[in-house]
Amino acid sequence: MSVVTSGFDRRRFLKTSLAGATGLIVGFYLPGRRELFASEGATAAVNAFIHISPDDRITILVNKSEMGQGVATSLPMLAAEELECDWQKVNFEFAPAALVYFDPFFHMQGTGGSTSIRSSWTTVRNAGASAREMLIAAAAQKWSVDPSECHAEDGVVVHPGSKRRATYGSLAEAASKQQPPANVKLKDASQFKLIGKPIKRLDTPEKVNGKATFGIDSRRPGMLHAVVLRCPVFGGKVGSFDATKAKAVPGVKHVVQISTGIAVVADNTWNAMQGRRALEVNWDEGPNANISTDSIFQTFANALEKPGVVATKRGDAAGNYDSAAQKIDAEYRAPYEAHATMEPMNCTADVRPDGADLWVPTQFQTPAQATAAKIAGVKPEQVNVHTTFLGGGFGRRGWSDYVIDACETSKAVGAPVQVTWSREDDMQHDYYRPASLVRFSAGLDANGKIVSYTARAACDSISNWFFPGSVKNGMDSSSVDGLAVPYDISNMLVDYQLVSGPIPQGFWRSVGCSQNGFFAECFIDELAAAAKKDPYEFRRDNLTNDKAKRDLGVLNLVAEKAEWSKPLPKGHYKGIAVVEAFNTYVAEVAEISLDKDNNVKVHRVVVAVDLGQPVNPEIIKQQVTGGVVYGLSQTLKGEITIDKGRVVQGNFDTFEVLRMNEMPKVEVHIVPSTETPTGMGEPSVPPIAPAVFNAVFAATGKRVRKMPLRPEDLA
Repeated sequence: MSVVTSGFDRRRFLKTSLAGATGLIVGFYLPGRRELFASEGATAAVNAFIHISPDDRITILVNKSEMGQGVATSLPMLAAEELECDWQKVNFEFAPAALVYFDPFFHMQGTGGSTSIRSSWTTVRNAGASAREMLIAAAAQKWSVDPSECHAEDGVVVHPGSKRRATYGSLAEAASKQQPPANVKLKDASQFKLIGKPIKRLDTPEKVNGKATFGIDSRRPGMLHAVVLRCPVFGGKVGSFDATKAKAVPGVKHVVQISTGIAVVADNTWNAMQGRRALEVNWDEGPNANISTDSIFQTFANALEKPGVVATKRGDAAGNYDSAAQKIDAEYRAPYEAHATMEPMNCTADVRPDGADLWVPTQFQTPAQATAAKIAGVKPEQVNVHTTFLGGGFGRRGWSDYVIDACETSKAVGAPVQVTWSREDDMQHDYYRPASLVRFSAGLDANGKIVSYTARAACDSISNWFFPGSVKNGMDSSSVDGLAVPYDISNMLVDYQLVSGPIPQGFWRSVGCSQNGFFAECFIDELAAAAKKDPYEFRRDNLTNDKAKRDLGVLNLVAEKAEWSKPLPKGHYKGIAVVEAFNTYVAEVAEISLDKDNNVKVHRVVVAVDLGQPVNPEIIKQQVTGGVVYGLSQTLKGEITIDKGRVVQGNFDTFEVLRMNEMPKVEVHIVPSTETPTGMGEPSVPPIAPAVFNAVFAATGKRVRKMPLRPEDLA
């Protein structure tokens, strides 16, 4: 597959990229470019494209990773809406890795930050509209009529005057010779036929019948299987090892040291794991063998004894705090969190002298390609990245550590190798959601109005880990995301202490808002209690500024749908929270009860979301529900703790997630809108923790300021 760059002229593109099959290919760049190319032929390496085959099948190439969030359906919906095709004839393929597939938000090819729809909204629709106009032009030329006399509908071009009709498939070859239109008019929202409708997902059938290929399903001729033994202490390395017993295990073919540890290679994964158990290793644990959760949080606390780098400042927070009628202070903390994807990390690599192929469930194709190219000693374009379905991502699969495992091992043994992580590997060698400590102080006047608000945060930087050198002047904005609350506060200070450490940090579903939404919305609840105001009414009365209109909109909607003012059954209590994340506004009400042992049961969660124009309401509801489940797991269950430089937890017996019998009823209400859409993959996560914690306060009068919520915290 050829690579098309912005330096390619159209003639060279057509000559070198497209040859062989018949059909219409329309491709387009996502980085804000409007160039479109068309030709007869097989797929062209452009950022995304539409292929119309002679049998009327339409394939949309999707440059995003499908990890359950629905892009394999929602992105084709955008193109098909403007193409005016028959949706029943639409399917999709995943795009390969190439320079032209870069996402404008990341400046690389990748999926994250709830940006898939937002970054594709205009360009994908432009491609569909352009293909439609080229098909119309081809039909008009065939019939010797003006294109303005024709229109497209349901996969057919129609000339009403002569009642002639031609299918897209019959026009595809001729359409490929048409000049792509310089400008196309996109539909108004009132004209949408697909967008906004609960269209069934395209990927469901093959996931149900078992045909869908996830990374762990990849098989190649002559493939070997490997597992890697890593030092249990962060920053440690291999001192020495004896592979004699490992090599004696039936099926074990090789034992090789790679940069991440020791790879045991066998004829299947089980034998590789048995060989790994037999390895004799002496570890050089390095300088981090004595760190612990307690020592890490003490480091955070020490950092907060002095001012940090200012993230937000307006008015005089300190002066107005000193003169406030009431002063409220609180300290909140959140632990490290593992991603715990259902499909553990894995990668299949075939590294050769002339290039490499990867079969990998990755969120970021560009780093995966670059990593493989460096190991193979070839150019990035000599590495083919075959993106598979992802068995969950949540930010974890943006990293390429498991790609390193597979590529280095494949290169060492001279054969295709699939590296598979065990659950313990996955849990104990993750890139974790940062542990964080935040100190709040606020002042209220005699009427309960907020006159001062300060939030001071200390934690490590995800950006420093993912983009080394990207953090300037000590400020990682993702670390404080969600702390500058939208309420009417004239005097506000948010600052940050970057505390670097050896525990790997990574993007975790909703990133900084996942913990900061909990901190801030619980503290706002504390202010409501101090002011002796209803939590909903306090929030509503402090969201009157113009910038908070959408926050207020979802807050009012969720209060209405949850019947906030209506009494609950005896022993039931509710809490409320509203958080904006990734330009999407979400409010949630949680209804809970407690048993005699102070175990919290969440019965019902009502959610209101404003994400602009909904593309597929059913997928939105699925994403919201998934976010609630994910958030409840961190709220009530899982945490990663450190002892002697290593992770204590190893599997789901010690890192618990929400069980099916603990699942609450989730009701989702979407704000009608024609605004440019944002995203829904992550924003429902942050509000659930504060909604539950605030409900627990309503039930017990006890304010718990750390996650997860344990029964002993309420004793």
